[in-house]
Amino acid sequence: MRKSVWIGWILLVAVACRSHRSTPDVSGIRINLEVQRFEIPFFTLDTSHLNRSLQQLAERYPGFTQDFLFNILGTTPDSAFKDVPRFIRTYQSLAQASAKKYADFSPVENSLKRGLQFLHYYFPSYKLPTRLITFIGPINSYGNIITKDALAVGLQLYMGKDYPLYQDEQGQALYPAFVSRRFEPQYITVNCIRNIVDDMYPDQSSGKPLIEQMIESGKRQYLLEKLLPELPDSIRTGYTAQQLTFCRHNEQQVWSFFVQNDLLFSNDPNTARDYLTDAPNTAALGESSPGNIGQFVGRQIVDKWMDAHERTSLDTLMKMPAAKLFEEAKYKPR
Repeated sequence: MRKSVWIGWILLVAVACRSHRSTPDVSGIRINLEVQRFEIPFFTLDTSHLNRSLQQLAERYPGFTQDFLFNILGTTPDSAFKDVPRFIRTYQSLAQASAKKYADFSPVENSLKRGLQFLHYYFPSYKLPTRLITFIGPINSYGNIITKDALAVGLQLYMGKDYPLYQDEQGQALYPAFVSRRFEPQYITVNCIRNIVDDMYPDQSSGKPLIEQMIESGKRQYLLEKLLPELPDSIRTGYTAQQLTFCRHNEQQVWSFFVQNDLLFSNDPNTARDYLTDAPNTAALGESSPGNIGQFVGRQIVDKWMDAHERTSLDTLMKMPAAKLFEEAKYKPR
């Protein structure tokens, strides 16, 4: 990526950030995070001596090489000799484009380290990852992975929203524009930290009433803001700026919609799908609304509860039953 683009991103973050009076000073927390660019040696493998080359790669990247080959690439020991060279040929142009776009990876590294500083401040007993591994996998594979000691990022899903591979028929079938618009560098950090949050607090709300699922989603958004206070709301939520404006201007109407249609205590999985999954918008609320509108509703309820319980730790909040939180919040926007 050109330097001017990185500078533009930094300025966007600086302008978009809100004032956080309670944001702690974490500058003294040291983060040990080694960036390992796995895709660079992988795409220069000597495929005429593949077994030896893969063995050397495994010695350099113990554990992850096996994860990449068998879980990300989806090959087997018996078929790797043909699958690996074919994958390298197919994705060579993407690897070259990635090498140019991410020639300087320090903006992503620094942003993630900043998030890990806040994570350690709030959760000092959590074992932080010590490696950030980048790779290039199949277009339909993982963009973010968490392992025992590492965060791994699939750069094939962070090439910029206008990258040609996302625009062709196959790319659009996999990732329509409302999804691929977030295939930008600034989303790497929030997706990595979101993986850590899910590792710490697995979401077990599936199948519960919609209101509880929304509140669990809202808890995660509240926690992400604490861990990434310097990122814009649009990056943390995945909403566009216009969609955020819709939410803030129509909070009462959105809430009334759920109440009047008796949706809050619905256990219907189709209802959860309509209001808690990614989509270009929420059909029942109009084109200006975001998909996953339940995330916004849940966050507003969590904010209301936390306003009355300011001294509650983040761990206590995340472990609090959603039904109890809803009852105590007495949320009613005006």
